[in-house]
Amino acid sequence: MPRPTVRDGVASERVADALRVAILRGDFAPGTRIRQEAVASEYGASRVPVREALRILEADGLITVVANTGAWVSRLSLDECIEMYQIRERIEPLLLRYSIPNLSTDVTDRLLELVVEIERAPDVETFLRKDQEFHLLSYSGATTSFLGEIVDRLWNTTQHYRRAYVQLLDERGSRILNDEHHMLASAIHERDSEVAEHILRGHINRTRRGLAHHPDIFA
Repeated sequence: MPRPTVRDGVASERVADALRVAILRGDFAPGTRIRQEAVASEYGASRVPVREALRILEADGLITVVANTGAWVSRLSLDECIEMYQIRERIEPLLLRYSIPNLSTDVTDRLLELVVEIERAPDVETFLRKDQEFHLLSYSGATTSFLGEIVDRLWNTTQHYRRAYVQLLDERGSRILNDEHHMLASAIHERDSEVAEHILRGHINRTRRGLAHHPDIFA
């Protein structure tokens, strides 16, 4: 979904940016109602820019707005989440293929650094932040009309469930995940799109299957 035109730009973007960070950080659980009055008071804004901010976040896939009712942090059922991950398995490898030829050596070197930082992350939030930086940076060379925006939206909408998955990982699961990051970064650094696509597809598939084994996350 393309972002809406913002009429009260500065205030709307400021509120949207602050709420986006809070939602992705997990300050608001899926299904939490976002009250315009509370947001306006919290960020010192009038209702018009708050409404615009909510429209921006809806386009980002972070909230669901029901006309004449209110706004809630986006919440997925297990089936919806599995469907989104199946979509990700198919389109993110394609986006990576578009991206790899255009990545600079500085970027591919940074990807190698990031996998080490992910492996050494002291807590879940640091892990998630570094993990997102790694994957979105790997796609940054792609110049597509629609695919990048779709992937960004899918990442936003599945953030809460990615956090839950990471929190469930045991030592073996963490080791496999980190090994996949290392292999993916190496394949990208070597400009081997075929191998990189294969690793990424399996990487996303593993998360999907892990979530499917824990339906309690979606209760």
